[in-house]
Amino acid sequence: MDLKGIKFGKLHGLGNDYVIIDESKGEIIPEDEKAEVCRFLGDRHFGVGSDGILFVYPSDEADIGYRMFNPDGSEAEMCGNGIRCFGKFIYTKGIIKKDKIAIQTKDGIKNMDITIENGEPVLFKVDMGLSRFDTSKIPMKSEKQEFLNEDFEINGETFKLSAVNVGNPHAIIIVDDVDSIDINEYGPIVECDVKFPEKINVHFVEINSKDEARMITWERGAGVTLACGTGATGTAIVAYKLGLLNKNILLHLPGGDLIFNIYEKDGKIGAFMEGPAEYVFNGEF
Repeated sequence: MDLKGIKFGKLHGLGNDYVIIDESKGEIIPEDEKAEVCRFLGDRHFGVGSDGILFVYPSDEADIGYRMFNPDGSEAEMCGNGIRCFGKFIYTKGIIKKDKIAIQTKDGIKNMDITIENGEPVLFKVDMGLSRFDTSKIPMKSEKQEFLNEDFEINGETFKLSAVNVGNPHAIIIVDDVDSIDINEYGPIVECDVKFPEKINVHFVEINSKDEARMITWERGAGVTLACGTGATGTAIVAYKLGLLNKNILLHLPGGDLIFNIYEKDGKIGAFMEGPAEYVFNGEF
């Protein structure tokens, strides 16, 4: 594994940080080495340190292509904070200099609107697509077609859990007070529960009003993170479906805030996510 001379960017979305490598002009990290390289890059002691590693690659179906790996080397379908950082990276680097961009992901094409101020991209609004509640699509082992606000035991305690897929799988757990939750204890238990054959992202959510909520996150393959864009999307959609939140929602995450606008299409629920992304530094090995 020789990374000498390889250039990268380091960005974050609400404290959810990413290493981004541009492969739009050709492969830099061989496919059979990507998992190992991503484990190294994500390591905060021996590598760069990140919650995920993103690759820019060419696309025949959209303006640009996107791949995302977790710091344990596994590949994820999509990442809400990551895709905003991706938008910031490709615009800043001049790879694509447009304020409307179609991005190909493993969860289909995502359309992004970029707000430009003084020549700089500052806000990123993404159509996160339609949610899936069918347990076979989560995937989740359950006799129920939908697992929505159902009893779920975690370490001897019973919680109300909802499972949703918004490009990747999420467990949304509504609680009275997120500050009372030990996410380091409960998170990995739910993530690795046998009911979730591909593991799952875990979010504890406190509803503050019909327009506002707080959440904390344990991400599959990454652990505790300061923000999770797809998890916040799943939270907004689940809370709307349960009648707990309205269509226009402000979510408070440990790293900052995200705005969601819920829509319905073909009997399913989708959401637009809007939030910032920040460039931290460029690097070269």
